[in-house]
Order: sequence, then C-alpha cells, then structure tokens
Amino acid sequence: MAEFQIGDKVTGIYKTGKYIGEITDIRPMHYVMRVLAVAKHPMQGDLHNPKQADVMIFHERKALSFREQTNIPKQMVRAYEGEIPSYTDSLKEVLDQMKEDLLKTDNEWAQKSLDNIRILEGTYFKD
Repeated sequence: MAEFQIGDKVTGIYKTGKYIGEITDIRPMHYVMRVLAVAKHPMQGDLHNPKQADVMIFHERKALSFREQTNIPKQMVRAYEGEIPSYTDSLKEVLDQMKEDLLKTDNEWAQKSLDNIRILEGTYFKD
C-alpha cells in the first residue's frame, strides 16, 4: 500500500462516493482528505440494502462539500495524477452521469434515487 504525505493529491472513497482531494493529516488507520472535486456521487437509499427501494428509510445522500475534510481509511486512498476539475463542474458531471444510468434502470429504487437527485440538484445549484 502506498504511503502518502500531507499535500499529496489523491482520490478517496467515502461510503459510496469517490472524491479527489489532498491529504491534510495522517492518522494510524486513516488519511484526512480535503475534498476538491467529486469523482462519483454517493448512491441513494440504504447503504446496508443497496439498490433496494423497500427499506425503512430511503436516505438522501449528499456529496461531501467543497473543502470539507473527512477521514478516509488508508486502503481506500489512491494517488491522483492530472488536473483537478472544479468542484462544481465535477459535481454536475457526476450527477448527470448518475441520472443517465438511473434512467436506464426501470425499477422503484432507480425512480426514488432520481427523485432524490432532483432535490439535491436544487440544493447544490441554487444560483
């Protein structure tokens, strides 16, 4: 497993989302990563029952915010090469891709997820 230093540009998986950011602290089991862009938006619904609509609570899952810091298990962190896109552009792109994929899936989970995504877009892109 690669060892990273403070300031390194990395990708990190947090729950079901994937983010691009930089290491701001090193802990025994985690790196603290400052989010700079979104590579994959978190899935909607219950993390313990993925892609199922008939669950007690169908969670609306937001992406981590720009410059938010989060603990990411060391095994979920990889080096990132290349230019880091703007947070807003990356968020819009991954949401558009998620919507496209969900529209191809004809089930209740996909429909509930699309409903959540539409609500989130109103929250993310108020301006």
